[in-house]
Amino acid sequence: MAEGPNYEEAREELIAVVQKLETGGTSLQESIELWERGEELARICQRWLDGARARLDAVVHKAAGDTSGEADDDSQAPAEATVGE
Repeated sequence: MAEGPNYEEAREELIAVVQKLETGGTSLQESIELWERGEELARICQRWLDGARARLDAVVHKAAGDTSGEADDDSQAPAEATVGE
């Protein structure tokens, strides 16, 4: 991921956005903008986590002698299932 914030930056900003929304005192327009930014940051974080999981899975499969490059673990939830819910 060359563009945009790294995972830690996105996570810290997301925490700040959530805290501001929870504190209240913002206008409806600002709250909507904060919510939208939070959704975007959550997607960024999820992409980083998905990438990390794929890299770890590749290492595990390589270590186990699996050269197909495909994970056979069906327990991994789709990325969008955990974002914004």
